[in-house]
Amino acid sequence: MREDDVLADPADARLAARLAELRAERGWSLGELAERSGVSRSSLSRAERAETSPTAAVLNRLCAVYGRTMSRLLSEVEAEPALLVRAAEQPVWEDRPAGFVRRSVSPPHAGLRGELVEGRLAAGADIAYDRPPVPGLEQHVWLLEGALEITAQDVQHRLAAGDCLRMRVWGPTRFRCPGPEAARYALAVVLP
Repeated sequence: MREDDVLADPADARLAARLAELRAERGWSLGELAERSGVSRSSLSRAERAETSPTAAVLNRLCAVYGRTMSRLLSEVEAEPALLVRAAEQPVWEDRPAGFVRRSVSPPHAGLRGELVEGRLAAGADIAYDRPPVPGLEQHVWLLEGALEITAQDVQHRLAAGDCLRMRVWGPTRFRCPGPEAARYALAVVLP
């Protein structure tokens, strides 16, 4: 077997695919990327086809061009997330004073843009967020039980069981459970 016939390491293959995606997202040719990064066109091509693993110096140059740290780039190519997340493995976080329980049904992963969360607000709970963690975050709130008032972009939405609110979050939001019973909802979060 020749050296060229050896299959790429899975991590190198994921890195190669991500490098190609980053270039494609910007609409750059290999030549444009070569000019911006100072890395030869042939080296970039081989790296994007997983024919060679880029050196730390090459990765550093590419990270600078793409505006990300090396650790962020490498986290974006971690192993594929688990396909099945058992209920017992879903992280739960609780803010008792606020009356809020958050279950990460499908926790975030660097290789994915979306996640699914289950939220529970006690009757009377009122939670305000001054800004989204990522501007332009897409959210779909599907109310499963109870009643919920959500304010986004200074507009209040009243949801009853079964209703779904879709929004992009750019500024402050507020989740309020008017009662008399608790509210339980599914929240789909998608990075822009």
